[in-house]
Amino acid sequence: MGANIFQTKSLEQLTGDIEKGKGLKRSLTALDLTLLGIGAIIGTGIFVLTGTAAANQAGPAITISYIMAGLACGFAALCYAEFASMIPVAGSAYTYAYATLGEVIAWMIGWDLILEYAVGSMTVAIGWSGNFQRVLLSAGITLPTWMQAGPGILPGAVINLPAVIIVLLMMILLVVGVRESARFNAAMVAIKILAVLIFLGVGFSHVDSANWQPYTPYGWSGIMGAAAVVFFAYIGFDAVSTTAEEAKNPQRDLPIGIIASLGICTFLYIAVAAVLSGIVPVTQYRSLEGSLPGAPIQTAEQVTRFLNAPVGYVLGTLHIGWADALVSAGAVAGITSVLLVMLMSQPRIFFSMSRDQLLPAGISKIHPKFGTPYITTIITCVVVALVAGLTRIEVVGEMTSIGTLFAFVVVCAAVMVLRIKRPEVHRPFRAPGGNLTPILGVISCAYLMLSLAVLTWVRFLVWLDIGMLIYWFYSRTHSPLYNPALEDKKSSSEKNSDFLTMWGGLGLFNGFWITAVGLMTVLGINSEATAKWHEVHIDPMQSVMHGVEDLVVSGVLFMMGRPKKTA
Repeated sequence: MGANIFQTKSLEQLTGDIEKGKGLKRSLTALDLTLLGIGAIIGTGIFVLTGTAAANQAGPAITISYIMAGLACGFAALCYAEFASMIPVAGSAYTYAYATLGEVIAWMIGWDLILEYAVGSMTVAIGWSGNFQRVLLSAGITLPTWMQAGPGILPGAVINLPAVIIVLLMMILLVVGVRESARFNAAMVAIKILAVLIFLGVGFSHVDSANWQPYTPYGWSGIMGAAAVVFFAYIGFDAVSTTAEEAKNPQRDLPIGIIASLGICTFLYIAVAAVLSGIVPVTQYRSLEGSLPGAPIQTAEQVTRFLNAPVGYVLGTLHIGWADALVSAGAVAGITSVLLVMLMSQPRIFFSMSRDQLLPAGISKIHPKFGTPYITTIITCVVVALVAGLTRIEVVGEMTSIGTLFAFVVVCAAVMVLRIKRPEVHRPFRAPGGNLTPILGVISCAYLMLSLAVLTWVRFLVWLDIGMLIYWFYSRTHSPLYNPALEDKKSSSEKNSDFLTMWGGLGLFNGFWITAVGLMTVLGINSEATAKWHEVHIDPMQSVMHGVEDLVVSGVLFMMGRPKKTA
């Protein structure tokens, strides 16, 4: 192809971009990076998604879900640490894929990360609004209904105004500077850890073991489905790697920040999940009554309040006013730090892709005074604010998880590829266990992906397909790896062959995952309660058949487009 879509960008090219003055300002220490990781990890998972996943997928077994997600995350974290110490530039998984698997895979990951961080920020903003409104409620203040939530979520609701406002405030802070943002984040981390400890201290004495029965109401598939959802809350270490270009000593500090933040937070997640599910019967707050036929369920209003702010809601049921107020305020602080880190990460993915000319070069401009990627920050925050003001938290939460998991699968695979292709490269940190660690990372993250709802898969594949259209018609021809002279020499049939290869490969990708998702239910690994096939009006066996057909047709197109060997 004129643009060799599987051509990689060398490690020397990647680090050379910084040396040529295209880099960001280095100002973050190991402590800053660890606190940034904790800032992203402790927050939405504890204060929001614990309730959503427990009520709708795992029940009291949400503790097992956190353990399973933590194990998968641990494998991926070790792979991220190895890459981040070798390639200390902005871009995270996008940059790692560019160095190992080729431009087209890097584009796919970059496009996926745009989804991950943008939709994740929307989830966090909605959760922040729920906890903020609870703080106001404890002070006797109730916002007008029209500004409490998006349309259709509550009667009379028009827009989630607090969610919109907090995103725009974070935008201003991020434009001013990353060092100032890190100081703000450190303060928020201290407040929310205190809030978590207060919740554990107060809540532990009110745990009723009867609320843990039945422990696995949704079965094993529900536990793994919940693990896939709460995996969203573990992307803090991923966010640390996006700031690699701003670390003072990235080879030493990045592995410390990534692994330390993950270890500290996993313990706290499991503890909070156990206490929360022991205080109230969490399945009574599920979104759909039919997911557990015959089981008790709360009113729609109570379900909404629990799902948006489960920790504060649970303390409210204990009528301990001071604890409710303090923990809700801590949750607001905690979720604020998550939002800060996620909104910091997304523009840096845009920045890296723009610097590589896969997106318009103009948006990678750095502010002359503050040294921040201000254009991408403003674009990201405006879009996030608008969507967060109009959307349900359950929808955006699952979309973030699938994007995160896909990025982790690619990073784990890329570690193995680079070890084979560039064994001589110095690795300040090397993931232990040889290739077993990245292999387990690929398997565990792919399994969690396949445990998510089918409609989430549909949205994810459509998003990637849209991204590939943009890549083919814009990014491919603007890439520095593109060779226009070679492209001009091609005949029409050769250009058609390139097109068939590209879209045949995309069809194979879609067909593989469509088939795998269907087989998970056909083989009894997933259940209808967690896969939710009714939402797409198709049964799993039909999905398998369509996926196989897609594989066959796409395979034929791919082979037709491959260059013919000459005698």
